[in-house]
Amino acid sequence: MRSYSLTAPAKINLYLEIIGDRPDNYHELAMVLQSISLADKIDIRSIGIENIVVRCNHPLVPADEGNIAYRAASLMSKQFPEALVRYGGIEITIDKHIPVAAGLAGGSTNAAAVLVGLDLMWELGLTHGELQELGAQLGSDVPFCVSGGTALATGRGEVLSPLPNLDHIYVVLAKYKNLSISTPWAYKTYRQEFGDTYVTDAESQESSRQKVHSGPIVSAIAHHNHAEIGKLLHNDLEKVALPEYPQLLKLREAFASQNVLGAMMSGSGPTMFALTESQSQAEEVEAAVKGKMADPDLEFWIAQFNSSGISIAHE
Repeated sequence: MRSYSLTAPAKINLYLEIIGDRPDNYHELAMVLQSISLADKIDIRSIGIENIVVRCNHPLVPADEGNIAYRAASLMSKQFPEALVRYGGIEITIDKHIPVAAGLAGGSTNAAAVLVGLDLMWELGLTHGELQELGAQLGSDVPFCVSGGTALATGRGEVLSPLPNLDHIYVVLAKYKNLSISTPWAYKTYRQEFGDTYVTDAESQESSRQKVHSGPIVSAIAHHNHAEIGKLLHNDLEKVALPEYPQLLKLREAFASQNVLGAMMSGSGPTMFALTESQSQAEEVEAAVKGKMADPDLEFWIAQFNSSGISIAHE
């Protein structure tokens, strides 16, 4: 029986700008995405029968088509039926460390790990680009999760331009255990409230994308200017999430009052994060915010920026 163990890192957004609507009903976005060391472990092995089995140590993670990792295995089985016949079915075991429904691409990175793992296990020899194209059929974050590191993402998030790796930046993450924010709700509400600011024609959308490409946050990343990166953190979805969930605004303010480079919500939330330049600073920030908020429902993690996406843990 063949098997692979893979590390599947979470991601945060350092920048998220909603440019306008797309013909496919998604939003046209410009984002800076960053992998972090908080990661799930995914074990993939071949099994004798030609079906897909998913197991996970987290009770909220489904074990059927409701799980994007299951759908990734199903997609690969349909794309490469001869490999399925040759190697048999697929058992996927997810050891969950990334919080669920947190805006950290936990599901997407699991799906990316399944794509990478089956490429290895079935000896398909797919390129990163080919894996990312498959990933785009599953979800907007999956292509980035395949390659990871630091990247500018445009389109609905699937068009990627790699940026220089950022080293020695630590991230303190905090999430209310019993709070989740629906991504469709966040984007729909943003459209209702700010749709009049949308850029609609293709030429203007391209101009908006280019402004981010040549803009201050990309320049700060190119120059490894950590202080400037912290100042330039931006997420349009905070405009709808923070008024709706005042506890998130308080959490953001608690982070911002500490010795941090910057603080922001990741993706559609509800995870809030703060950036620091050392592990010890991150630990001090975590302790201070824990003391200030004093809520047993609030969970914390400390991670570091990661320069890669899916990687082999061990064979």
